[in-house]
Amino acid sequence: MRCGAVLAALRFRTSFEFGNRELAKWFPGHMAKGLKKMQASLKKVDCIVEVHDARIPLTGRNPMFEEALGVRPHLLVLNKMDLADLTNKQRIMRQLEQQRIQNVLFTDCLRERDVNVKKIVPAVTELIQKSDRFHRTENLEYCLMVIGVPNVGKSSLINAMRRMYLKKGKASRVGGEPGITRAVLTKIQVCERPLIYLLDTPGVFSPRIESLEVGMKLALCGTILDHLVGEEVIADYLLFTLNKQQKFDYVDRYQLGEPCDDVQTVLKKIAVNLGKTQKVKAITGVGDVNILMPNYSAAAYDFIRTFRKGELGKVMLD
Repeated sequence: MRCGAVLAALRFRTSFEFGNRELAKWFPGHMAKGLKKMQASLKKVDCIVEVHDARIPLTGRNPMFEEALGVRPHLLVLNKMDLADLTNKQRIMRQLEQQRIQNVLFTDCLRERDVNVKKIVPAVTELIQKSDRFHRTENLEYCLMVIGVPNVGKSSLINAMRRMYLKKGKASRVGGEPGITRAVLTKIQVCERPLIYLLDTPGVFSPRIESLEVGMKLALCGTILDHLVGEEVIADYLLFTLNKQQKFDYVDRYQLGEPCDDVQTVLKKIAVNLGKTQKVKAITGVGDVNILMPNYSAAAYDFIRTFRKGELGKVMLD
């Protein structure tokens, strides 16, 4: 199928029609309050650990973090690496370097024993020891602040570090929807030697998202609540992305026969496969007729969730 699929994809869309959607409606206004609380907690913090989705390493990060959180040492943790196509990892690293981001780790925090999580404590310890701790010089414990946009795995990182270093379970609630962590929490211990505490924080977006394309990438990765964008819109962008990157696992998954560029056709097939259909009476000139109507919303929901679980192949959106 591979050769035929590639040929079919040559006829598909080369750009996505974003329309005139209003970005402002996608991003809650309460997030400015969260950023102010983080700034107020900064005097207790030795290092900033910024968590972001490895599928969008270059876009969607909040530039206000850099502006508001000052001169603290900074480590960027690109989580969900198990879902990202890292074939061009060196290109990503070069581009991050151009943004003056020197300290980067890739992680999969949901994995039981991710070796990359083990690198975080040595990395932050070295960064802190090289920095001026100001009024915290006499303090023997280290305090890290974990920041990032919603649903990138901040709480999962904290729990993974507790599993790794303290052999303890969850301290932070984890969920597949953005907005699980609502407040700047009290300190959570994650390591004994050296003694390290973390401050978990709510996800905070930039109020100035640069484009609709960036907004759609964030939506596809689940950092924005689906209903704010529209699940069928996200499903269409997902289909466009998979075809553009020649990731055709969805064809076999949903028994489509060949790649398709029409989201309604794909969602109809998914709905039928899942049994998400209902009989509707239609009035015609020859009497009432029962028509089988697919549930497009349920199909879009399944398509998006299957992608987010990594079951439609690994992607790099940047």
